[in-house]
Amino acid sequence: MAEIEREAMEYDVVIVGAGPAGLSAAIRLKQLDADLNVVVLEKGSEVGAHILSGAVLDPCGLDALIPDWKEKGAPLNVPVHEDNFYMLGEAGKIRIPNAPMPPLMNNHGNYIVSMGNVCRWMAEQAEELGVEIFPGMACSELVYGDNGEVKGVVAGVFGLEPDGSYGPGTEPGMELHGKYVFLSEGVRGSLSKEVIAKYDLSAGKEPQKYGVGMKEIWEIDPAKHKEGTVTHTMGWPLGSNAGGGSFIYHLENNQVYVGFVVHLNYKNPHLYPYMEFQRFKHHPMVAELLKGGKRVAYGARAITEGGWQSMPKLVAPGVALLGCSAGMVNVPRIKGNHNAMLSGKAAAEAAYDAIKADRSGDELTAYETDVREGPIGSDLKKVRNVKPLWSKYGLTASLVLGGMDMWTNTLGFSLLGTLGHGKNDALSTEEASKHQPIDYPKPDGTLSFDRLTNVSFAMTNHEESQPCHLKLTDPDIPVKVNLPKFDEPAQRYCPAGVYEMVEDEEGPRFVINFQNCVHCKTCDIKDPSQNITWTTPQGGDGPNYPNM
Repeated sequence: MAEIEREAMEYDVVIVGAGPAGLSAAIRLKQLDADLNVVVLEKGSEVGAHILSGAVLDPCGLDALIPDWKEKGAPLNVPVHEDNFYMLGEAGKIRIPNAPMPPLMNNHGNYIVSMGNVCRWMAEQAEELGVEIFPGMACSELVYGDNGEVKGVVAGVFGLEPDGSYGPGTEPGMELHGKYVFLSEGVRGSLSKEVIAKYDLSAGKEPQKYGVGMKEIWEIDPAKHKEGTVTHTMGWPLGSNAGGGSFIYHLENNQVYVGFVVHLNYKNPHLYPYMEFQRFKHHPMVAELLKGGKRVAYGARAITEGGWQSMPKLVAPGVALLGCSAGMVNVPRIKGNHNAMLSGKAAAEAAYDAIKADRSGDELTAYETDVREGPIGSDLKKVRNVKPLWSKYGLTASLVLGGMDMWTNTLGFSLLGTLGHGKNDALSTEEASKHQPIDYPKPDGTLSFDRLTNVSFAMTNHEESQPCHLKLTDPDIPVKVNLPKFDEPAQRYCPAGVYEMVEDEEGPRFVINFQNCVHCKTCDIKDPSQNITWTTPQGGDGPNYPNM
């Protein structure tokens, strides 16, 4: 089809993504003016289906947005009452005392939550205010206006032929136009990536940094369950191989979140993040907790870790980046949901003022100012040196110098200024010949599980006749470049087993099992040749997380 004809719908604000940032923006817009036409487009099968989070929520964002959230029944039911930090060795642990830690690291006053359920509740609040929410509607393209501004998105394309062409059964989708478009896609969103590149929004900023976070929900022995307990660990099994650590959160109903984060700037291409997570569960402290329990869910996603110095310019003509689309995670706190909510609120207020002044399609500079000079900027600036210290000098330096820097920043100054990150995570990968392969224990099927079995607990599904949404710029690179130079690390860095090397009579062949994809986007970040581009599949596909 040379020219695709689509119907168009007009809105005041079009919001891509029904996560905490997008829903906060929608709610605030309707709070400010009930007559504004606001739509939220969500690629998941339902609101919350693609939400995976560490799930200790600082309620400051919700306090600012919906002060009476308790009376309205928000699912924040488990306040944190115990906060533990451990440094792990292979067989033992050392408790890191809470007293020397900066106040911002204290979790008291926060809540252990299912962010999927929080988003479902927020969607109910938004719909009560008159927001239109369309789940199962993936946004596959941006629509540009005559002056180069973003004026909308294409959503709801279904039934493409396997090669990506339009066939007799293809539904071409619709264009949804807005005076402003908010991108709240989460980490490494495909439209956000396009906007950042088109308008050069990262100019003068440090490269964005990432981690891959994996999480399981376990039902454990009631005698071992301590509702409201938060535990974080560092050290074993990663050691000097990579930065990262774990979290264990006791929520309701004898359930615990068991999670593991690996920073994606690791050098050794033989490193296998998923198997590091599985190995972690065999530490005596963790194994004893999980003994007699059962895993009920699994998921994975990338996490933005660059912080203050990596956050791109947030606005371009007609468009704004919200939450993790811009990278607003406070890395040492392992929290970003509060900043996502605050960013949605700030973007909504800027758009409301602009629309009230009969503006459209311009840059919402007031939003940029609010983020950088308001509570989000204050939160991120205080911790801006922890990640680069960890990356350059290791865990111990990060604990000591990073802790000192957080303390001085709490008092309003930093002796270190603002440190840089250096290379992006793809370029951090070194050639396989410089590193020894890592021998990982075979999963035992009780505490640890093979990757494909665990992926079945993410309830991920993709219609198999659609085009593969994982695009190779050059299909020869995996075999001709990545395999001889890097032992093709896609086989290992993907936490869902999407990529594999298959040996045929003609030699090795790179296979993409896109049906397994849980939309973590690690491949788009870590591929050493930067040859893989994650694009959105058709709406409703992907994971269907229960209460992650």
